[in-house]
Amino acid sequence: MKEGFSDPKSFKRRAREVKELLIKSILFCCAASSVLITFGVVWTLLKEALPFFQEVSFGQFLFDTEWTPLFEDPKYGIMTLVSGTLLTTFIALTVAIPLGTITAVFLSEYCSANVREILKPVLELLAAVPTVVYGYFALLFVTPLLQKIIPDLASFNALSAGLVMGVMIIPYVSSLTEDAMRAVPVYLREGSLALGASNFQTSFKVIVPSAFSGIASAYVLGISRALGETMVVAIAAGLQPRLSFNPLESTETLTAYIVQVSMGDLPQGSIGYKTIYVAGSVLLLFTLVFNLIGQRIRSRVEKKAK
Repeated sequence: MKEGFSDPKSFKRRAREVKELLIKSILFCCAASSVLITFGVVWTLLKEALPFFQEVSFGQFLFDTEWTPLFEDPKYGIMTLVSGTLLTTFIALTVAIPLGTITAVFLSEYCSANVREILKPVLELLAAVPTVVYGYFALLFVTPLLQKIIPDLASFNALSAGLVMGVMIIPYVSSLTEDAMRAVPVYLREGSLALGASNFQTSFKVIVPSAFSGIASAYVLGISRALGETMVVAIAAGLQPRLSFNPLESTETLTAYIVQVSMGDLPQGSIGYKTIYVAGSVLLLFTLVFNLIGQRIRSRVEKKAK
């Protein structure tokens, strides 16, 4: 008889090797599928977006100050949508990054385990609220409240949409930041406290710098989440593209435009139909750039730590 069937130990070893090979194959397929899906998304966007530039010059696309591709006299200045996207994203990040970081410091360094077990799930419930609810909350509650303070505030404006987006992003920033801070070795905390540092000094001068690579990843996720938000800006910010960074006026973002045009009845292959994919490509490019910047910062911090 063959050795694999006569020796039980050899049979078990070969069976284990087959199982490990099967598991490796499954894991490889899962990893490869994510890469293939990404390439599929990029290919779909580029395939539909590139013919757009056969009809519209690249200079007009970048430097025109109006975006009216569905009008009788169409204009294709994408910077109007880019300005609205960057404006609402900036407002959201001014809320989400400071509050999310402070919340993470409190959960990681100050509150007890019992309090953390209560507060963290409650905080993460904010991420489970549908974004359309946030949109109407911004339109019907935040905007009237801000209009009492700022009478010139428009009914649809970038300020209220950005503020509510910031609140919506807080759980993403705080959760990942807190996980990164809790991963810092205990001896760093104990060493800092033993040298006479206060809890505040230990938190912001020892723990936060040590966990900054993970914190940077949380910030990049927050930026990507703000760039890709759709319903809040579509409902509360308005649908009027303008090249302006005034948060008191209505604006339109790349995602809001995609929603607006996708709800229409545009014939496939028309230039208006192609603008959907052009806007999606620009949004994907922004997300890619911010992710590369985040990875660059994280790698530099890790090199300095070594």
